[in-house]
Amino acid sequence: MESQGGVTRRRLLVALGSALSLVSGGGAYVYWSLQGDSGGYTAPESHPVVSTRGLLGDAAGPAVETAGTWAFEDAPAVFLFAHGFSTDAETARDNAYTAQLALEGTRSAPVIAYSWDSDVEWERAKDNAEANATRLAAWLVEWADADGRPVHLLAHSLGARVTGETLRVLAERGATDALASVSLLGGAIPYDSVTRGGRYGDAIGAVDAPVSNFHSYDDTVLAWVYRAADRTHAVGHGGTRGAGPLPDGYRDVDVTDRVADHYSYFEPGEGCLPLVVAEIE
Repeated sequence: MESQGGVTRRRLLVALGSALSLVSGGGAYVYWSLQGDSGGYTAPESHPVVSTRGLLGDAAGPAVETAGTWAFEDAPAVFLFAHGFSTDAETARDNAYTAQLALEGTRSAPVIAYSWDSDVEWERAKDNAEANATRLAAWLVEWADADGRPVHLLAHSLGARVTGETLRVLAERGATDALASVSLLGGAIPYDSVTRGGRYGDAIGAVDAPVSNFHSYDDTVLAWVYRAADRTHAVGHGGTRGAGPLPDGYRDVDVTDRVADHYSYFEPGEGCLPLVVAEIE
C-alpha cells in the first residue's frame, strides 16, 4: 500500500473504507503508524519504466509501454519493481530508483519500474492488480526471448497481488522459467494465499525460482489498515502463520529487526534488500 505524503495517506484510509471504524479505539495510533517514507529519493527521467497505465481497457492498443533509457551495458541481470497501492506514475519510478540505490554495494543492477494503475480506490486497485497478470506475464516471456538476462522481481505491498496473479498465468502457460527469483516486500495479500492449495501456492510451487516473503511485525499498515479492509492477515505482516503446508521454493523471512514501517522495505540503509540479495545468491 505504498504512497507518498501525508495527504495521500489520509486518502488511503478513506479508500480502504475503514476510516470510520478506526476513529475510535486506535484511530490516532493508526494515523501515526501511516507516517514514514522510503527516503524521498527522486528518479531521473531516464530511469527505465514498463507501464500499463491507461492501457487495461484498450484491447486493441499495446499491452505495455516503455519509457526511460534501456541501455544496461554489461549488467548480468535486472530487477523489476512492482509497486503497491495508491502510487502514481512519478512515485512508481521513484520507488524503483530507490530500490536500485538500496542495492548498490550488495548487488548493483538496473531496477526497472513496473508501473500500473494503483492510484484508485482499494477494490478497483485489487481488480487492476489481477488484470495486469496477463500483460506482465507476456512482457516477461518477451524479455526472455529478446534479451535473456535473468529477471528478479521485487513486489511491494499490493504489487504482491500483481505478482501472484502473474505466477498463475506463467504456470498456466508453462513459462515457469520466466523469472529468476521473486521477493515479496510487505505483501498485501492474504497470509494463506501462498500455501499449497491457496490461490497462489500451486503457482509458487511450479515456478523455477525461489519465492521469498519478507515480512515485518512492525508493518502497522498491514496490521491495521489491510486487516480492516480485507478482514484477514497479510502475508507481509506475520508470514503464513502456520496456515498450511508451504510450496517448494517458498520461504518466509522475518525482517522486523530491519524494517520499521510499510514504506522502508526497499529504503537504502534501512530496508531489507541486502537480505533479498543473500536469498537469491
